[in-house]
Amino acid sequence: MNVYDFDKTIYAHDSTADFFKFCIKRRPSLLRYAPKQLFWAAAFALGYDKTKFKEKFYCFFRGIKDVDALLEEFWDGHMGLVHKWYLEKRRPDDLVISASPEFLVAPALRRLGSARLIASVVDKRTGKYTGKNCHGEEKVRRLRLEYPEAEIEEFYSDSFSDAPLALISKRAFLVSGEDLTPWDEAKKKARR
Repeated sequence: MNVYDFDKTIYAHDSTADFFKFCIKRRPSLLRYAPKQLFWAAAFALGYDKTKFKEKFYCFFRGIKDVDALLEEFWDGHMGLVHKWYLEKRRPDDLVISASPEFLVAPALRRLGSARLIASVVDKRTGKYTGKNCHGEEKVRRLRLEYPEAEIEEFYSDSFSDAPLALISKRAFLVSGEDLTPWDEAKKKARR
């Protein structure tokens, strides 16, 4: 199987940030959560736990009554940001492992014809997490839990924070837009 990160890998941007901006444009009243979000962003910058920070940032979900309709509208206008290289490479057995909320990424993957997803489990009405943020080593733990016998043929990510998945893959690539660089080559370039 091939495994992919989602944000800035398959999808050109950070889907959570794009969805947040989209929601603010559609529902300006959500700006009432901004002071709380800014407070927790500052706390995160000073070392506050990433999962707890994201949970606090997602407080704006509480102000959205029609989240499913908003998600569909969001993806109606954002599917064009899926990279062409992925559209050419995708296979039905692809697995996407993302730190983004499961409910946010799932509609995009459904439209792409790929239903296999491991992501952060976040309540779309409250922003509360069930479990940890699906990031770094947590991605490998979740992979082993859900697909214990999985062998990764190729792995794609935009970030070296996904090294734990790259290390257990036969081949791994660092993604930068439409450019795919073999992982080891990208690491050497980054050290220079």
